[in-house]
Amino acid sequence: MNVQVDAPLLEEHVAIAPPEGMAVWDIDPYSDDVLAEPAAYYAELRARGPFVYIPRYALLACGRYPETKEVFSDWQRFVSSRGVGLTDFKLAKPWRPPSIILEVDPPDHAKTRSVMVRVMSPRALTDLRQAFQAAADALVDALLAKGTFDAVPDLAEAYPTSVFPQAVGLTEIDTRRLVDYGAMVFNALGPDNALRRRSMAKGPDVVPWIMEQCRRERLAPGGFGAMIYAAADAGEITEAEAGMLVRSLLSAGVDTTVTGIGNAIWCLAGHPGEFQRLRENPRLALPAFEETLRITSPVHSFCRTANQATAVNGVAIPQDAKILCVLGAANLDPDQWPDADRFDIARRPAGHLAFGVGIHNCVGQNVARAEASALLTAIANKVGAIEFAGAPVWRPGNAIHALDSLPVTFRAP
Repeated sequence: MNVQVDAPLLEEHVAIAPPEGMAVWDIDPYSDDVLAEPAAYYAELRARGPFVYIPRYALLACGRYPETKEVFSDWQRFVSSRGVGLTDFKLAKPWRPPSIILEVDPPDHAKTRSVMVRVMSPRALTDLRQAFQAAADALVDALLAKGTFDAVPDLAEAYPTSVFPQAVGLTEIDTRRLVDYGAMVFNALGPDNALRRRSMAKGPDVVPWIMEQCRRERLAPGGFGAMIYAAADAGEITEAEAGMLVRSLLSAGVDTTVTGIGNAIWCLAGHPGEFQRLRENPRLALPAFEETLRITSPVHSFCRTANQATAVNGVAIPQDAKILCVLGAANLDPDQWPDADRFDIARRPAGHLAFGVGIHNCVGQNVARAEASALLTAIANKVGAIEFAGAPVWRPGNAIHALDSLPVTFRAP
C-alpha cells in the first residue's frame, strides 16, 4: 500500500498509512493487559519484523535492538521536539510547556543540556554519596526491624523521594505529590485512555505545588536547583528556563528511580541465587541495578517523529510518522543479549537503552545509579534473604513499567 499523502489526524498526530510490505499488527500496546505483563508483546513485536504498523494508532513500532537504537539516537531524522509521546507538538498543544531538555532538538538542546550535565556530573555527586549511603543504611535497618512490608511505598518510593528532593534543594517534600506528578508526565505520553485521564485528574492539586517548589526562593542553597539558577545568573539560560529545568528534575528524576528500585527488589526476591551473589560481593550492587534496568525497562516506550522520509534497515519510513520505540522489547532482544530473559547481575549490560542513547540520554543517570547503588549495597550488607510475602502486582502505565505492590520480607543474616 502506498503512503497516504494527505493523511488525517489521529490522536493528535499524523495518521500514516502502512508502508508497503510492512507487517500490520492489530494490537493495542496501551491496553492494561499488555502494560501489566508485556513479555509476550515484546517477543511478538520482535518476531514480526524490524517495524510493524499498528492501525489502532496509525503509527509504526519497533522492538528489535538495532532499529530501536537507530531511531532513538538519530535526532536529525527522528526528532524529539515534536513530542516523545503520541501527541505531535507540531499539530497539537501539549498539556504543559514542553521539556526544554527532553522535548527539544539541537541547537537549542545543547544550551540546556550543557547546564544539566555540569550540575549532575559525577564530580557534583561526590558530596552526596555519603548522605545517600547513610539514608540507605537507616532505611534498611528500619525495614529489617519491621520484617514484612510493601517494598513499593515503604522502600522504592520512600528512599528516592527523600534523598533526591533534598539533593535538588526542595525545602518541602511531599512523597505522594512527587510520585503522582511523575505518573502524570509519563501517562500523558500515551493515548487518551483511562490511565491518562486518572493521572491528569490529579493535576489541579499536584501541578501548582510542583511549580511552587521550582521557584528560586523555595530552594535551599547548594542543591541542584540552586546550581541551575546560578547558570541563569551567569547568563547561560534565562530565569524561566531555570525553573523549567528544575521542574524536569522532578518529573523525570523521581518516578523512574522509584520504578527501577522497586523492580530491582522484585528481581532479587525472585532470584535468590543472584541475591546471594550480591551478598557475597556487594560491589555488584551497580551491575545488579543495570541488569534490572535491562530486563525490566522502567521506561518501556518513548516516541520519535520522522522529520523526513527515510529508511531504516531497508524499511521505508514515511515523513511525519510517529514511531513507538519499545525499549522494553529492545532490551530483551536475544540477538543483542545472549540468554536475554535471564537475570544475571554479573552481566554488565553495556548498551542497554533504559537510560536512552545519544544526545537525549538521561542527564540524571549518574544520580539514579548513585541512589540505587547505595540502597542495594545497604541491602547486600545487612539483609540475609529477600522473600516474597504476597503476589507482586504490576501497575499499568503508558510509558513506565512499575510495580503497584510488592509484599516482601527481609530476613536477618
